[in-house]
Amino acid sequence: MDLLHAVLLLAAGLAAGFMNAIAGGGSLITFPALLGVGLAAVPANVSNSVAVCPGYFAAVYGSRKELRGQERRTYLLLPTAVVGAVAGCVLLLITPESAFDKVVPFLVLGATAVLAFQDQLRRVVGHPARISRTRQQAMLYGIVGVGSVYGGYFGAALGVLFVAGLALVLDENLARVTAVKNVLSATVGLTTVVVFALFGPVNWATVAVLAPAALVGGYVGARLARRLPSKVLKAVIVVFGTGIGIYLLIHAFI
Repeated sequence: MDLLHAVLLLAAGLAAGFMNAIAGGGSLITFPALLGVGLAAVPANVSNSVAVCPGYFAAVYGSRKELRGQERRTYLLLPTAVVGAVAGCVLLLITPESAFDKVVPFLVLGATAVLAFQDQLRRVVGHPARISRTRQQAMLYGIVGVGSVYGGYFGAALGVLFVAGLALVLDENLARVTAVKNVLSATVGLTTVVVFALFGPVNWATVAVLAPAALVGGYVGARLARRLPSKVLKAVIVVFGTGIGIYLLIHAFI
């Protein structure tokens, strides 16, 4: 890896950490960057999952104030996130990517649409304040489980998937929903690090450049998310999610 490649990865890591803290989708910056420095698709995907993980933890630290009062509910979801992430990692390592690649764009665009039309959907499923506790818990675990499997497999726009689903069932503003998302994303990220470090083709040289940059970007992004009004934050996430979904759609079918 030469100096130009290192600078490219450093810039990509900063931008990815920033995006992941606010909306998710940072992997759509780092993954192409890893391909650009010469890694094959699977090593790039695996190395990317390991490298962006520190950024998630920086985002958790940066949004810790918004997590207050939600700790118990969030921590009870973590085992589901771990199991889902392990399942996604196993899928990546034992199955071809081609079939799932064609599904991913629709998952991302679907999640973005859920967030964009959140108010209309709440009229159908009910406002979070009026959803029974049993139904809310079932929906939360289902959202976290599905999102974590996706995160273990690919991870791009994981934050969009989590925010879209959580915002539908939690009676919280988006800054507080984003704080929960950060904890769940960090859990999925740490799980993928463990699995891929043991069984995946990680390129540690690229990780050594990307990971510190993602850490800094994640902290800065979380601090910014705290200051954005809910409507602005929602618009940013919808724009990011739509762009990511279109990018993946083009990549999968052209």
